[in-house]
Amino acid sequence: MPKGYVTVSEATTTTLPARRSPFDGHPAGGHPNAAGQTGVRLQAGMLASVTQVSTWISGVYGLELALADWLGQPAPALTGQTLQTAQGLLMRTGPEEFLLVAEQADGTLAGLRDSVARDVGSVTDLSHARCRIRISGEYCLEVLSKLFPVDLRAAAFPAGQVRLTGHHHVPAALHRTGAQAFDIYVFTTYALDQLQALEDAALEYGVAIAV
Repeated sequence: MPKGYVTVSEATTTTLPARRSPFDGHPAGGHPNAAGQTGVRLQAGMLASVTQVSTWISGVYGLELALADWLGQPAPALTGQTLQTAQGLLMRTGPEEFLLVAEQADGTLAGLRDSVARDVGSVTDLSHARCRIRISGEYCLEVLSKLFPVDLRAAAFPAGQVRLTGHHHVPAALHRTGAQAFDIYVFTTYALDQLQALEDAALEYGVAIAV
Protein backbone atom coordinates (compact mmCIF):
# COMPACT_ATOMS: atom_id res chain seq x y z
CA MET A 1 0.00 0.00 0.00
CA PRO A 2 1.41 3.47 -0.90
CA LYS A 3 2.91 5.45 1.94
CA GLY A 4 0.48 7.80 3.62
CA TYR A 5 -2.63 5.69 3.00
CA VAL A 6 -4.52 3.85 5.71
CA THR A 7 -6.86 0.91 5.65
CA VAL A 8 -10.52 1.28 6.54
CA SER A 9 -9.89 -0.30 9.94
CA GLU A 10 -7.15 2.22 10.64
CA ALA A 11 -9.11 5.28 9.57
CA THR A 12 -10.55 7.51 12.24
CA THR A 13 -14.07 8.90 12.26
CA THR A 14 -14.34 12.25 10.50
CA THR A 15 -16.10 14.96 12.48
CA LEU A 16 -17.70 17.81 10.60
CA PRO A 17 -16.76 21.29 11.81
CA ALA A 18 -19.27 23.11 13.99
CA ARG A 19 -21.63 25.40 12.10
CA ARG A 20 -20.68 29.03 12.34
CA SER A 21 -23.46 31.55 12.80
CA PRO A 22 -23.58 34.24 10.12
CA PHE A 23 -24.42 36.68 12.90
CA ASP A 24 -21.09 36.16 14.69
CA GLY A 25 -19.41 39.51 15.15
CA HIS A 26 -22.53 41.58 14.57
CA PRO A 27 -22.78 44.04 17.48
CA ALA A 28 -25.61 43.52 19.93
CA GLY A 29 -27.13 46.18 22.13
CA GLY A 30 -29.55 49.05 21.92
CA HIS A 31 -29.99 51.95 19.53
CA PRO A 32 -32.72 54.21 20.99
CA ASN A 33 -34.28 56.76 18.68
CA ALA A 34 -34.00 60.53 19.10
CA ALA A 35 -36.70 60.45 21.80
CA GLY A 36 -34.83 57.75 23.74
CA GLN A 37 -37.38 55.07 22.89
CA THR A 38 -36.87 51.45 21.86
CA GLY A 39 -39.89 50.32 19.88
CA VAL A 40 -38.47 47.22 18.17
CA ARG A 41 -36.55 44.18 19.41
CA LEU A 42 -34.55 41.87 17.16
CA GLN A 43 -33.08 38.50 18.11
CA ALA A 44 -31.10 36.45 15.60
CA GLY A 45 -29.53 33.01 15.74
CA MET A 46 -29.02 29.58 14.22
CA LEU A 47 -31.55 26.78 14.54
CA ALA A 48 -30.91 23.34 16.02
CA SER A 49 -32.95 21.44 13.44
CA VAL A 50 -34.77 22.45 10.25
CA THR A 51 -36.23 19.77 7.98
CA GLN A 52 -38.05 20.18 4.69
CA VAL A 53 -40.54 17.51 3.71
CA SER A 54 -41.85 17.70 0.17
CA THR A 55 -43.53 15.69 -2.55
CA TRP A 56 -45.11 16.12 -5.99
CA ILE A 57 -48.74 16.86 -6.82
CA SER A 58 -49.79 13.22 -7.06
CA GLY A 59 -48.03 12.41 -3.79
CA VAL A 60 -49.74 14.91 -1.49
CA TYR A 61 -52.28 12.49 -0.04
CA GLY A 62 -49.65 9.85 0.67
CA LEU A 63 -47.36 12.39 2.34
CA GLU A 64 -50.19 13.70 4.52
CA LEU A 65 -50.95 10.14 5.64
CA ALA A 66 -47.27 9.46 6.41
CA LEU A 67 -46.92 12.67 8.42
CA ALA A 68 -50.15 12.02 10.34
CA ASP A 69 -48.93 8.53 11.24
CA TRP A 70 -45.56 9.89 12.41
CA LEU A 71 -47.01 12.85 14.32
CA GLY A 72 -49.97 11.03 15.80
CA GLN A 73 -52.27 13.79 14.49
CA PRO A 74 -53.17 15.32 11.11
CA ALA A 75 -50.65 17.67 9.52
CA PRO A 76 -51.74 21.23 8.59
CA ALA A 77 -54.18 20.96 5.70
CA LEU A 78 -53.67 24.33 4.01
CA THR A 79 -50.67 26.39 2.96
CA GLY A 80 -49.89 28.93 5.66
CA GLN A 81 -51.16 26.82 8.54
CA THR A 82 -48.87 25.64 11.35
CA LEU A 83 -49.00 23.00 14.05
CA GLN A 84 -46.98 22.80 17.25
CA THR A 85 -46.12 19.15 17.85
CA ALA A 86 -43.90 17.15 20.18
CA GLN A 87 -41.41 16.91 17.32
CA GLY A 88 -41.33 20.66 16.68
CA LEU A 89 -43.19 23.38 14.81
CA LEU A 90 -44.60 22.06 11.54
CA MET A 91 -45.40 24.71 8.93
CA ARG A 92 -47.15 24.05 5.64
CA THR A 93 -45.11 26.27 3.36
CA GLY A 94 -46.68 25.11 0.11
CA PRO A 95 -49.28 22.72 -1.37
CA GLU A 96 -46.67 19.94 -1.52
CA GLU A 97 -44.19 21.15 1.10
CA PHE A 98 -43.72 21.31 4.87
CA LEU A 99 -41.01 22.77 7.09
CA LEU A 100 -40.34 21.29 10.53
CA VAL A 101 -38.40 23.44 13.00
CA ALA A 102 -37.20 21.81 16.23
CA GLU A 103 -35.39 23.49 19.10
CA GLN A 104 -33.19 20.43 19.66
CA ALA A 105 -31.40 18.10 17.25
CA ASP A 106 -32.60 14.83 18.77
CA GLY A 107 -32.70 12.33 15.93
CA THR A 108 -35.99 13.59 14.52
CA LEU A 109 -34.61 13.53 11.00
CA ALA A 110 -33.87 9.80 11.05
CA GLY A 111 -37.31 8.94 12.39
CA LEU A 112 -39.00 11.12 9.80
CA ARG A 113 -37.04 9.53 6.98
CA ASP A 114 -38.14 6.11 8.20
CA SER A 115 -41.77 7.25 8.05
CA VAL A 116 -41.71 8.98 4.66
CA ALA A 117 -40.87 6.37 2.03
CA ARG A 118 -38.91 7.44 -1.02
CA ASP A 119 -41.91 6.90 -3.30
CA VAL A 120 -43.98 9.19 -1.06
CA GLY A 121 -41.72 12.21 -0.66
CA SER A 122 -38.32 13.58 0.25
CA VAL A 123 -36.90 14.58 3.63
CA THR A 124 -34.09 17.16 3.50
CA ASP A 125 -32.00 18.48 6.37
CA LEU A 126 -31.79 22.29 6.05
CA SER A 127 -30.37 22.99 9.50
CA HIS A 128 -27.22 24.47 7.98
CA ALA A 129 -29.16 26.58 5.50
CA ARG A 130 -31.75 28.42 7.59
CA CYS A 131 -31.57 30.98 10.40
CA ARG A 132 -34.25 32.70 12.44
CA ILE A 133 -34.67 36.39 13.18
CA ARG A 134 -37.27 37.28 15.77
CA ILE A 135 -38.87 40.71 15.69
CA SER A 136 -41.26 42.13 18.25
CA GLY A 137 -42.30 45.40 19.78
CA GLU A 138 -44.71 48.28 19.37
CA TYR A 139 -43.46 49.20 15.90
CA CYS A 140 -42.58 45.81 14.44
CA LEU A 141 -45.46 45.99 11.95
CA GLU A 142 -44.19 49.32 10.64
CA VAL A 143 -40.71 47.85 10.18
CA LEU A 144 -41.95 44.73 8.39
CA SER A 145 -44.18 46.85 6.14
CA LYS A 146 -41.10 48.66 4.85
CA LEU A 147 -39.60 45.42 3.56
CA PHE A 148 -42.18 42.68 2.98
CA PRO A 149 -45.12 42.98 0.53
CA VAL A 150 -47.53 41.21 2.89
CA ASP A 151 -50.88 42.26 4.35
CA LEU A 152 -50.02 42.32 8.08
CA ARG A 153 -53.51 43.08 9.36
CA ALA A 154 -54.60 40.50 11.92
CA ALA A 155 -57.66 39.58 9.86
CA ALA A 156 -55.51 38.75 6.84
CA PHE A 157 -52.55 37.31 8.69
CA PRO A 158 -53.66 35.75 12.01
CA ALA A 159 -51.26 34.71 14.75
CA GLY A 160 -50.01 31.17 14.21
CA GLN A 161 -49.91 31.37 10.43
CA VAL A 162 -46.95 31.61 8.06
CA ARG A 163 -46.45 33.50 4.78
CA LEU A 164 -43.79 32.94 2.15
CA THR A 165 -42.49 36.34 1.09
CA GLY A 166 -39.19 38.19 0.74
CA HIS A 167 -37.54 41.52 0.04
CA HIS A 168 -34.85 42.67 -2.36
CA HIS A 169 -35.36 39.39 -4.28
CA VAL A 170 -34.39 37.29 -1.24
CA PRO A 171 -37.02 34.75 -0.06
CA ALA A 172 -38.11 34.45 3.58
CA ALA A 173 -40.88 32.83 5.59
CA LEU A 174 -42.79 35.02 8.05
CA HIS A 175 -44.41 33.21 11.01
CA ARG A 176 -46.69 35.37 13.11
CA THR A 177 -46.35 34.36 16.76
CA GLY A 178 -48.36 37.22 18.29
CA ALA A 179 -50.07 40.52 17.57
CA GLN A 180 -46.69 42.29 17.49
CA ALA A 181 -44.26 39.39 17.18
CA PHE A 182 -42.91 37.42 14.21
CA ASP A 183 -40.30 34.78 13.49
CA ILE A 184 -38.55 35.29 10.15
CA TYR A 185 -36.89 32.23 8.62
CA VAL A 186 -34.13 33.27 6.23
CA PHE A 187 -31.42 31.66 4.14
CA THR A 188 -28.13 31.45 6.04
CA THR A 189 -26.27 32.95 3.08
CA TYR A 190 -28.28 36.17 3.30
CA ALA A 191 -29.07 36.13 7.02
CA LEU A 192 -26.70 38.91 8.08
CA ASP A 193 -27.93 41.19 5.30
CA GLN A 194 -31.51 40.47 6.36
CA LEU A 195 -30.74 41.39 9.95
CA GLN A 196 -28.99 44.58 8.89
CA ALA A 197 -31.92 45.55 6.67
CA LEU A 198 -34.35 45.07 9.56
CA GLU A 199 -32.06 47.00 11.88
CA ASP A 200 -31.85 49.91 9.44
CA ALA A 201 -35.63 49.93 8.96
CA ALA A 202 -36.15 50.00 12.74
CA LEU A 203 -33.74 52.80 13.63
CA GLU A 204 -36.35 55.55 13.54
CA TYR A 205 -38.35 53.69 16.20
CA GLY A 206 -35.38 52.65 18.32
CA VAL A 207 -34.09 49.08 18.17
CA ALA A 208 -32.49 46.56 20.54
CA ILE A 209 -30.54 43.64 19.05
CA ALA A 210 -29.54 40.29 20.55
CA VAL A 211 -27.37 37.80 18.64
